[in-house]
Amino acid sequence: MITIAICDDEPLMVEELSRQLSDYMEEKQCTSYQISRFFSGQALLESGRDFDLLFLDIQMKSPDGMETAKRLRSRRSHSLLIFVTVLKECVFDAFEVEAWDYLVKPIDSGRLQRTMDRALKALQRRIDKSIALQRGNTCEVIALSRIVYCEAQGRKIHIHQMDGSVIVYYDKIKEVEQRLDGRFFKCHRSYLVNLDHIRGCGDGRVRLSQGGEIPVSRLRQQELAQALLHRMREREG
Repeated sequence: MITIAICDDEPLMVEELSRQLSDYMEEKQCTSYQISRFFSGQALLESGRDFDLLFLDIQMKSPDGMETAKRLRSRRSHSLLIFVTVLKECVFDAFEVEAWDYLVKPIDSGRLQRTMDRALKALQRRIDKSIALQRGNTCEVIALSRIVYCEAQGRKIHIHQMDGSVIVYYDKIKEVEQRLDGRFFKCHRSYLVNLDHIRGCGDGRVRLSQGGEIPVSRLRQQELAQALLHRMREREG
């Protein structure tokens, strides 16, 4: 099931967007979905839920949309975040909270459809791609989207995930690299990083979306920058 949330302090806006989203999902014959409505950032935060897709109004009473988004990200929310705003200028702050897209009020149906087309493809990719890890007599399946980076320490691989947990098992970094897809980049002989979780790089370090840094080899810095640019274009497409 695809879970969708709308958070806006204008009830008419909530109902209109909910109607447009329902029409879109029915047109695409997506029957397994749920739309939840919130009329304040505080109500959304207090729900404690993590949605696949979140439409969030920027201009609301405290906490406004931007502050609400920051709090959600601090809780490691993985929602595809789409800001809804009357001011285009506000969207420049959206990078800080890893916004997926933005819509300007009044919402154009064509613009919403294109945004939803991209969002559903992204959600499908999250579901489809995973890796199975064999640890002793057990096997664990991990979605690639949840992996922030992989680290080799001796004969062991440490898989660092979005929720802060780490899975450790025996393998070689070269073998792991061959099982991952194009979103992962070998920034150092002992590290594979998920390009979707990079928030900056410089001075031989890569800054990660979940906090912390990992090293990047001097000879790989330019190639990393190119890989990041390519990944951004790929996602936008």
